[in-house]
Amino acid sequence: MSSRFLLTGASGFLGSIIQEQLAIQEHDIFAIGRSGSGGCRKDIAKPFNFDKVNSFDFVIHAAGKAHSVPKSEEAKNEFYRVNLEGTKNLCRALDSLDQLPKGFIFVSTVAVYGVDEGSNINEQHALNGITPYAESKVLAEKWLSHWAMENNVTLGILRLPLVVGRNPPGNLGAMIQGIKSGRYLSIGQANARKSMVWAEDVARIIPFLGENGGTYNLTDGHHPTFGELEAKISKAMGKKNPKKVPFWVAEKLARIGDLFGDRFPINSSKLGKITSTLTFDDSKARTELGWSPTSILSIAEKLI
Repeated sequence: MSSRFLLTGASGFLGSIIQEQLAIQEHDIFAIGRSGSGGCRKDIAKPFNFDKVNSFDFVIHAAGKAHSVPKSEEAKNEFYRVNLEGTKNLCRALDSLDQLPKGFIFVSTVAVYGVDEGSNINEQHALNGITPYAESKVLAEKWLSHWAMENNVTLGILRLPLVVGRNPPGNLGAMIQGIKSGRYLSIGQANARKSMVWAEDVARIIPFLGENGGTYNLTDGHHPTFGELEAKISKAMGKKNPKKVPFWVAEKLARIGDLFGDRFPINSSKLGKITSTLTFDDSKARTELGWSPTSILSIAEKLI
């Protein structure tokens, strides 16, 4: 049955895919974002109201600030302004409508756990995230939990790892571009595993989550290694596997990068992330939501 969805962050990477998939499912979508794509232009970091709208069946809150390292207090505060205060502004705008939504889906992140390495981390893990990005998401989750309980709104929280789609952003996007240009180097054994999830899978499960609620990790279930990703992406491009550089060489280069900052392609922080396993357990979603994800390695050709 068709439902009416409010979607924030519609102009973002994941938001645009969610909007596309909801349209395929023939749902009615009212999208808000900074570009105004498919609905209206709103900056949720500032208080706002809905114009000529009475109600929504479900809200998908995918807008947020991520993918950057703050270098000033102002930049740090921007995470809280968008991710926490923006969430509050959205809910206050909903409070002014004739009727509140039945369900609210919040797109959060596995960064809330505050871990840099580990295996099969589940939803019961403490929320130890201390970076501005992670902490702002933790605070938003907690604020939403109180708001939803007080207003009898079903709350679903998705804690996502790296979200993958065609031409993905972040480190995976950099890997793809590096392999394409021939300037990518594989580091050490390249056997660190990382959780990731196919964006279209996330979009397809959202209507079900809106009805049922709960907090869930979502992954592709395989948690590919960097070596597996490099090989699959290279094959999909018709390229040879990337040349390898010993870990000790990469470690020395990373120390140089620590001195040069963003002008250098690698630093100790990036090296640590590349060479450390970090995976999350999605068995709760499999049991309660019927989550049956796509293996990223099986669709590598769709990434490029």
